[in-house]
Amino acid sequence: MSEENVIFVGKKPTMNYVLAIVTQFNNSDIDRIIIKARGKAISKAVDIAEITKHKFIQTAKYENIKLDTETLDGENGPSNVSSIEIVLVK
Repeated sequence: MSEENVIFVGKKPTMNYVLAIVTQFNNSDIDRIIIKARGKAISKAVDIAEITKHKFIQTAKYENIKLDTETLDGENGPSNVSSIEIVLVK
């Protein structure tokens, strides 16, 4: 799977990510996009998937949703961070 199929959710406004997904679905042969997020961005990733599915691409479906916990080394030692991958197909 190429990197252009993956959307990493961060601090940008929600609609920027929705627009990126809609643009990729409409302007290319891509039929699968993965939305990835960690920590506090997980709720934004769910919002992005839902807005895309219900407002812009009604034919989109969830192919897979993967939840995981990653251990990251930080200043105060290792800490657990939740992550999500949402696979949207059209």
